[in-house]
Amino acid sequence: MFEDLLQSSASASLFGAIVLLLLYLLTSSLSSHTKRREPPGPKPLPLLGNLLQVDLKRLDSSLFHLSKQYGPVFTVYLGLKKVVVLAGYRTVKQALVNHADEFGDREVTPIFYDFDKENGILFSNGDSWKEMRRFAMSTLKDFGMGKRITEGQIIEECYFLIEEFKQHKDKAFNNSRTLAYAASNIISSLVFGKRFEYSDPELYTFVDRDRETIYLTGSMSILIYNAFPWLGPYLKNWRALMKNREINVKNMRRIIAEMKEMLNPEMCRCFIDAFLSRKQNLEESGIKDSHYHDDNLLFSVTNLFAAGTDTTATTLQWSLLLMAKYPHVQDKVQEELSRVIGSHQVRVEDRKNLPYTNAVIHETQRLANIGPMAIPHKTSQDVTFQGYFIKAGTTVFPLLTSVLYDESEWETPHTFNPSHFLDAEGKFTKRDAFMPFSAGRRMCLGESLARMELFLFFTSLLQHFRFTPSPGVTEGELDLTPAVGLTLNPAPHELCAVSRQ
Repeated sequence: MFEDLLQSSASASLFGAIVLLLLYLLTSSLSSHTKRREPPGPKPLPLLGNLLQVDLKRLDSSLFHLSKQYGPVFTVYLGLKKVVVLAGYRTVKQALVNHADEFGDREVTPIFYDFDKENGILFSNGDSWKEMRRFAMSTLKDFGMGKRITEGQIIEECYFLIEEFKQHKDKAFNNSRTLAYAASNIISSLVFGKRFEYSDPELYTFVDRDRETIYLTGSMSILIYNAFPWLGPYLKNWRALMKNREINVKNMRRIIAEMKEMLNPEMCRCFIDAFLSRKQNLEESGIKDSHYHDDNLLFSVTNLFAAGTDTTATTLQWSLLLMAKYPHVQDKVQEELSRVIGSHQVRVEDRKNLPYTNAVIHETQRLANIGPMAIPHKTSQDVTFQGYFIKAGTTVFPLLTSVLYDESEWETPHTFNPSHFLDAEGKFTKRDAFMPFSAGRRMCLGESLARMELFLFFTSLLQHFRFTPSPGVTEGELDLTPAVGLTLNPAPHELCAVSRQ
């Protein structure tokens, strides 16, 4: 009887202790919640979150609109996934530059994980990402990225591009594939150590698959897949993406194997050679568990090829479309080129003497806004930002649309206006809110190469051709509404490249 009473008393005491502990945890949680003010946002629905309150066909515009209501730091739920959106130049810069470490991780969404399994450069984190990015930057610079040797390669490619345009004999054609070939040959020379003929079927299939992949990745069904990954096998776009990935991986492994057969560590030709040599040296030193393994090589190469082709080619396509739509701007560019350069080949050093042309290129990048949400970030640690508590591991969208169209930074944000980059005397002027390459730890590592390509390709084309709408289409009828994918491309169209010589 006495033992029963002791056990009963002990049980009651234990129960009381558990209740007190639960009460303490609940009150401390509530107290912590009141102290930790989280970003506001629209009220989410169960399971769906805010998916019915945003336009998944143009998510960046929807989020930009919501920022007008909820402020520059706000929360949306894409299904069960909590996302903090950063809007406006000052907020995005403060996060990505001033708080670079806290906002510097990559959010590896389900589709990005499917692509690379967290290998390579674009969709990885931690020490592997740091080493791959550092190696890529230093190696590409060693092979001339942003330097005079690459300038020579781009100028040579300009010749092939001009000749290809001439084949159309002033008739209207879709220039998207040809521009992609030219851009891909520049990154190919750095990554593979060679260029491809425009008629090469391997180049054709590489470029077309990458373009389809980038388009489908930004489609509504894949945004839904990222919210509900179990839907993948039921989605046509997901199945198409996985098929593209399988073919790309198979082909890239074949190319790498062929280059490994011919590897001469004493004479590195390109990025792949440099990686294979580093891997070989580490293995010979007895270091086996390094970041220099086959999957990191494979996906670093696919990342560089896809990113180095799409962004430059897409921006060039926008630039020519804008010249055809705004012929008075094209007149001024060609007048400046004729007056300053004449018939000589433009060089990078000429940029300082071509302020209007430089302004047009920058304004094209701003208005085209081809990477409207960048690639999603993730907080690496708990952070209090602009008075709001954001937990470690939270998905973050730096809304580049809101930076490039920030009404407090740009005089006419929704209009093509090269004067955004010109001072009162007509000299080129930099703008802090010009952020098409993003900023901080995850900014585009190929920015210097892209800037060089855009300048040399654009000026060379404008020296040789006048771009006009196809017959029967007026300038006003040229549509600037983008085709939305992971990047924003011009809708399919045709232009005439009329020879000036």
